[in-house]
Amino acid sequence: MTIKEDIQSRRTFAIISHPDAGKTTITEKMLYFGGAIRDAGTVKGKKTGKFATSDWMEIEKQRGISVTSSVMQFDFNDCRVNILDTPGHQDFSEDTYRTLMAVDSAVMVVDAAKGIETQTLKLFKVCRMRGIPIFTFINKLDRQGKEPLELMEELEEVLGIQSYAMNWPIGMGKEFMGIYDRYNKRIEQFRTDEEARFLPIDEEGELAIAHPMKETSYYTQAMDDIMLLNEAGNEFSEEKIRRGELTPVFFGSALTNFGVQTFLETYLQFAPMPQPRLTQEETIVDPVDTPEFSGFIFKIQANMNPAHRDRIAFVRIVSGEFERGMNMTLARTGKSFKVTQSTQFLADDRETVDKAVAGDIIGLYDTGTYQIGDTVVGGKKTFKFEALPQFTPEIFMKVTAKNVMKSKHFHKGILQLVQEGAIQYYKTLHTEEVILGAVGQLQFEVFEHRMKNEYNVEVRMEPMGNKIARWIENEEDVKESMTSARSMLVRDRYDQYVFLFENEFAMRWFSDKNEHIKLYSLL
Repeated sequence: MTIKEDIQSRRTFAIISHPDAGKTTITEKMLYFGGAIRDAGTVKGKKTGKFATSDWMEIEKQRGISVTSSVMQFDFNDCRVNILDTPGHQDFSEDTYRTLMAVDSAVMVVDAAKGIETQTLKLFKVCRMRGIPIFTFINKLDRQGKEPLELMEELEEVLGIQSYAMNWPIGMGKEFMGIYDRYNKRIEQFRTDEEARFLPIDEEGELAIAHPMKETSYYTQAMDDIMLLNEAGNEFSEEKIRRGELTPVFFGSALTNFGVQTFLETYLQFAPMPQPRLTQEETIVDPVDTPEFSGFIFKIQANMNPAHRDRIAFVRIVSGEFERGMNMTLARTGKSFKVTQSTQFLADDRETVDKAVAGDIIGLYDTGTYQIGDTVVGGKKTFKFEALPQFTPEIFMKVTAKNVMKSKHFHKGILQLVQEGAIQYYKTLHTEEVILGAVGQLQFEVFEHRMKNEYNVEVRMEPMGNKIARWIENEEDVKESMTSARSMLVRDRYDQYVFLFENEFAMRWFSDKNEHIKLYSLL
């Protein structure tokens, strides 16, 4: 296989949803079909001792939620699939936003009973902003939920995107019988023998054989809905899918493993291959036409193996081919180095990777060299890909080590966890007290848990409440005397000045008094 064919076989996507919609479960089932795991675990299966493969962090296993994006790779139907399973919880949306910068399409999982929820809407908007093609899986059909037509209407009205039903449910909940597969022109039965799973349909679109299902009201209702969709629904358009203007919709039940394989097979036919990326110099790097290796770091994860205290930088390869032992240049510093240690992932299972191409996600061992957003290139000419989003934190905590003797471990732990990008680090001007900022409260809980479990440091956390953080364009005009109880002046991890304002009123009052100071926020 040529490098071009190799690249064209890649499909790299993120799974997005509101918490508890079944995102991690559907990931498990895909890995199962791809032969990457022998037995799909369940996220909440604590009594069985089985946990979801993608939820590898100790706190994830305890709570049954995903709090960090994980990467999994497997082969299926002549495609090399890279799945990025993202945290659904809004407190970790920054990690998810950055992950969305590293994919070519997204799979949106929707709970049939709840429809479009707030976090789904937020993540969907990011996909739209970036023009990422979106495929929708409406989950939990084995439970009672909203009417399918109502869910389709909600997709269009709430998200403002056209939808096309690739299949349609026959019944729901206890009466769920299966799906009418519009795309593959067949009926897939629920809870049946593998041999009898698919039933044929005739040219009229009706069930082609005598079957008890035909006599039910659920079958009649499904056929009426399908007639309505055929006459008044959107037309299928591959072009619109590619532009992110039309979402193909699949119904199924990830927990009972129904509809996932059909979804995966169809998704791989229409999902885009690795896409070009824009640089800060406004040139386009095409995966196939650019022979030189290039990529960017969208995530750094400390202690994937706590026994080794290691750090892994996740790199999305944009162009060319990676080979272990090659020389690479870090665009930010201009320094070149030889890459001898590199990995591929199945959540926390890793194996050394010798070769990878555009579209793949690889891990580079990091000794503190990399930062989120860094560009790495294999050629002599360096450039930088577009900057990754960084959020303005809203909640702040003063943090100290309970045991002063552990201060070395305390500072090392904070430095490493801050570099992952989930929490932000600040210090007071003269006393250099440590202040952490985050988007949500859960981030602090995860921080405290990881400091204790991974660095053996118990921390004391003193809430400072909500603050409005603002950076300063013209730092040279800032005087340290401007700090006050209502507008605290601190430094961030890059040693830049940041004001932490008590509230909107305090910020306006400061701006009125100091019109020459130009403030700005992150995302």
